[in-house]
Amino acid sequence: MLIRKYLLLLPVTLLFFTSCCLITVPYEVTKGTVVTTCKVTKCVVKGTVLTGKIVYKIGEFTFRVVRAPTGWPLTHEGIESIDGMAPKEAIRLGLVKRAPYVVYGKRYVPMTINEAKTYREKGLASWYGYETLRQKGGHMTANGEAFDPESLSAAHKYLPLPVYVRVTNLENQKTVIVRVNDRGPFVAGRIIDMSAGAAKRLGFYNNGTAKVLVETIDSEG
Repeated sequence: MLIRKYLLLLPVTLLFFTSCCLITVPYEVTKGTVVTTCKVTKCVVKGTVLTGKIVYKIGEFTFRVVRAPTGWPLTHEGIESIDGMAPKEAIRLGLVKRAPYVVYGKRYVPMTINEAKTYREKGLASWYGYETLRQKGGHMTANGEAFDPESLSAAHKYLPLPVYVRVTNLENQKTVIVRVNDRGPFVAGRIIDMSAGAAKRLGFYNNGTAKVLVETIDSEG
């Protein structure tokens, strides 16, 4: 499973490069293998020059991964600590992936990598993100990425960060692949919080919630 591990670590590692490079790896998506292409460049977000951006595709879905400036607030300000330390310090040290964290006094312990490989769950999905546009500056996800409400991303309480999952809207059978890079939702009865962009692709943006199937993408290598 070397490719799976490499893909999970790739965005964190490549964000520190400032030169351009192109990396191609196979990615198994249930039926057949698609090609994931990653390109790393410098970029500017809201007037801030950042160290690097990854633009890549998994099948038909395009992802842009950017490291957020340390001064940006977290999308979920209720995160009190990660791995027993201040959230920004844990993010700076790269100790987020499977680290236990505390929200509103409750401690959450993420899955192991092996547990995440077989994760499959049905439940209620919601969406978040547009509230950040009403606030000054950008926002940082729980693993230190720049949050874009129109991106294909999601928040999950227990999956390692980052990881890629397929989400199927069981009410209309629409499917999207998203990058889980944040924590949440912390509302009872909901299993995943989608970005506004992902909710639009799944057709439940106007409804607010939908019954979904969430499953990690399987890879070979």
